[in-house]
Amino acid sequence: MIFKRMAAMYVDPRLKLQMAKPHLQNGGTSEEIEGLIRVYADGHVERPPIIPNVACSTTASDKGVTAKDVLIDIFTNTWARIYIPNSQRNLPLLVYFHGGGFCVGSAAWSCYHEFLLNLASKAKCVILSINYRLSPENRLPAAYDDGFNALMWLKQQAITNPIEHKWWSGNCNPSKLFLAGDSAGANIVYNTATRLGHNESTLLKPLTLKGIILIQPFFGGESRTKSEKLAATPSSTSALTLSASDTYWRLSLPPTANRDHPWSNPLVNGGAKLKETKLPPLMVCISELDILLDRNLEFCAAMAGAGKKVDRVILKGVGHGFQILNKDQISTQRTQELMGSIRAFIHQQ
Repeated sequence: MIFKRMAAMYVDPRLKLQMAKPHLQNGGTSEEIEGLIRVYADGHVERPPIIPNVACSTTASDKGVTAKDVLIDIFTNTWARIYIPNSQRNLPLLVYFHGGGFCVGSAAWSCYHEFLLNLASKAKCVILSINYRLSPENRLPAAYDDGFNALMWLKQQAITNPIEHKWWSGNCNPSKLFLAGDSAGANIVYNTATRLGHNESTLLKPLTLKGIILIQPFFGGESRTKSEKLAATPSSTSALTLSASDTYWRLSLPPTANRDHPWSNPLVNGGAKLKETKLPPLMVCISELDILLDRNLEFCAAMAGAGKKVDRVILKGVGHGFQILNKDQISTQRTQELMGSIRAFIHQQ
């Protein structure tokens, strides 16, 4: 989820145009994260265009990667940006969900485009970056539905193998499917994987889900963790503040729910159902300076206690969203470490 300094702009992926929504006077503001999103009392939503959207061809050839956009669902306008390393076949297939607190962000954002171009090149995998519906116009479970439906669309491509999609489907191995995402995108990955549950092999066949990768997963809870309590003031090293986190949850959960809703807090009631939940191997990537540090560590411990296979990666000296927002030396080093860990995980499953 994102983040201070970032905002979204409406994109029509078929036209490759950026179109700022017109400013309207709509009464008082009911919710706001400065620079990112403003929700008026009458429901009108504004997202200032701080982060630029880029066309899929931008810098792609320089990385040895081809990138193109495809429409998944015309009714929800769900689409994907597909990244394919050139001249390589039988590659793992990674379905990626961007962050943004469920409320902002896009698969066309320049920061995600650059990150996933580099990841496809370094990790040697085909990546489908999913552009899903945002809250509060489409509250949860809309993003989960879009994630699930994207997998069903992917399954249909694997079954029918249409000629118009051979340019990417012919390069990947459907028996090596991975789900990945950062922040709210990681939350979507987890909740999509739990929805598949024990029916995963039947629902996805001929696809085989080999693992899920959660980068700084956006979970919450009514009880504050130590790292959340210590985050009383904004930090230049981490993109997520506690007040922004609370606002994202108010805007994305069902109106009567609190942060102990299972979509937000998978450990509510002690995570009593975790042992019954079928999940593939997990890799959880945690930033040392993230307000979600303790919540992510608790999640890993609970998953391991429930008998799940969990690889935990701690990224030292960096905060939330460093891999897409920060270009300083330590962030660049940790981003390379993160990509190396992802590559090792997907090629060892």
